[in-house]
Amino acid sequence: MAAPAQHSSVSPAQDVSFDAAVTAQDLDRQLRDAAPGQVIAAALRELGRDRLAVVSSFGTESAALLKVMADVDPAIPVIFLDTGWLFEETLAYRDTLIATLGLRDVRSIQPLDETLRRDDPQRDLWFSDPDACCRIRKVEPLARALAPFAGWINGRKRFQGGARAAMPVVEWDGARLKFNPFANASREDIELIYASAKLPAHPLLTSGFLSVGCMPCTSRTAPGEDERSGRWRGKAKTECGIHTTVIS
Repeated sequence: MAAPAQHSSVSPAQDVSFDAAVTAQDLDRQLRDAAPGQVIAAALRELGRDRLAVVSSFGTESAALLKVMADVDPAIPVIFLDTGWLFEETLAYRDTLIATLGLRDVRSIQPLDETLRRDDPQRDLWFSDPDACCRIRKVEPLARALAPFAGWINGRKRFQGGARAAMPVVEWDGARLKFNPFANASREDIELIYASAKLPAHPLLTSGFLSVGCMPCTSRTAPGEDERSGRWRGKAKTECGIHTTVIS
C-alpha cells in the first residue's frame, strides 16, 4: 500500500496533491475486489481519522454504509448536509441512526444565511434554477465541511446507474482521495446488511420514495422505474453536483 502523505504546513488537500492521483490508482487496484469494510479500513490506515470523513445523506440506503463504518470506527467524522429543504423524516432518521449505530461525530452542515438571503430570498431557486440551488445548499457547504480533510467516503453504487455505473472503488476527485466502498455492492448486499444488523428503514421508503433528497425535488418512484428516477423528475438533472464538481 502506498505510504501515507507526509504532513506539511499546507492544507490536507494540498498535502496529498503531489502524488494523490497515483495513490488513488494504486489503492483502486489493491481494493478493486475488497469488501466495503476493508475499503473503509484501508482509507483509515492511509489517511488517519483526523483527515478522513464520511459524507452521508441519511437517505434510504445510508444505514448500510454507516453501519459498516461504525464497525470499523464509529468516531470517523460524518458530514450531513442539512439543506433547509429536507423532509422531517430524514432529520428524524439521522437522529435514529446516530443513536442506533453509536456514531460519535456527526456534523450537520447548513448553507450560509447570507448566501440564502442573497441568492434565494424567496426560497424558489429549486424551481427556477435547481443547479444553482444545489450549489448553494449542498456543494458550497460541503466544500466548507471538507476543507480539513484529505479524503472522503460516500455510499454510491454502480447499480444505481448513470454516471455511477463505471466509478472506481478509489479515485482522485481533483482535490481529495475519494473512496467508494459500495461501488461493487449489489442491491442484495445492501438488503443483507440491513437484515443481519436489523437496521431501521428510512420512514419514507414504504411510501414509495426509493431515493430521498430535498423535499421539492423528490417524488415517489413508480414500479419498474430506476430508483433515482424520482429525483428532479422531468429535468435533465440527475446529480446534485457534489459528485460531479471538484470540492476544493
